[in-house]
Amino acid sequence: HKRYLLRWLFVMMSSLCHLTIYFLYMGAVGSSRVMCDNVPGLVSRQRQLCRRHPEAMLSIGRGVAAWTAECQHQFRRHRWDCNALERGQRLLGSRESAFVHAISSAGVVFAITRACSQGELKSCSCDPKKKGSSKDSRGHFDWGGCSDNIDYGIKFATAFVDAKERKGKDARALMNLHNNRAGRKVGRFLKQECKCHGVSGSCTLRTCWLAMADFRKTGDYLWKKYNGAIQVVMNQDGTGFTVANKKFKKPTKNDLVYFESSPDYCIRDRDVGSLGTAGRVCNQTSRGMDSCEVMCCGRGYDTSRVSRMTKCECKFHWCCAVRCQDCLEVVDVHTCKAPKSAAWIART
Repeated sequence: HKRYLLRWLFVMMSSLCHLTIYFLYMGAVGSSRVMCDNVPGLVSRQRQLCRRHPEAMLSIGRGVAAWTAECQHQFRRHRWDCNALERGQRLLGSRESAFVHAISSAGVVFAITRACSQGELKSCSCDPKKKGSSKDSRGHFDWGGCSDNIDYGIKFATAFVDAKERKGKDARALMNLHNNRAGRKVGRFLKQECKCHGVSGSCTLRTCWLAMADFRKTGDYLWKKYNGAIQVVMNQDGTGFTVANKKFKKPTKNDLVYFESSPDYCIRDRDVGSLGTAGRVCNQTSRGMDSCEVMCCGRGYDTSRVSRMTKCECKFHWCCAVRCQDCLEVVDVHTCKAPKSAAWIART
């Protein structure tokens, strides 16, 4: 049986939430050993990091919230919408699993790096290499401000996130480690920001620093990688994998990989991480994945008329405000019907 139930991620999310609550409640780092030792789901290496860097666990907790929200945004128009993660559902070794591993790893990089720049962690600060003068297409500039210490974020995320997978030597662990690394590579999306100095901002002198791009850019990039993910199989010596279909190119370090084809996610099935689409809102006029035909898997949909308050009759007032009226709007909302089979009822 080749099904892989992706449990580590859900355990990690639960563990990090427990850590965040504990530290906020206790308000003291002195009890970190007791708390870290009692949080379920962490392997030995993760407990060591927790005890050594208890303040970092709070940052990772915020990272979990950030990447979960981004995952839900990217899948908002699809049958699988990432909400299964919040309800403890399991996933196969599918493309969705590959995306979750990648974006969760990127989320830890983002959270730790941001915490370094904001002075929240004792073990790191701004990028120490960004000092002195440099040059770009616009000319010379001086490094100043606080450049994001992305190297530390990647190093910490590698040690913490990969610790659980390094205990395994099978194909599933290799797949997860590959997708973790692919997600961390996206963390290197840095943008250079500068401040001009001189008479009337003439920019005769510039002070610049490097800052991480908005996490939405990471989500958008990984979404493209998800759509182009490559199915792989374990090679004969068990040290890596190769493409399942020889017609496709060999995956690079930036590609997402998966072992198993995704289910259709039409019905609720805990074994494959599917909540089903019963009750999901669909778009009657769309021809995409969020259309009622596709979202509801051909089962049909119910229509209800609801009232909601919206902004209307907005006018610009000099200077400088926009004032709107509150208007009552009546709209039709379409939701997918539930399957009627006994098999579906037994699975819920």
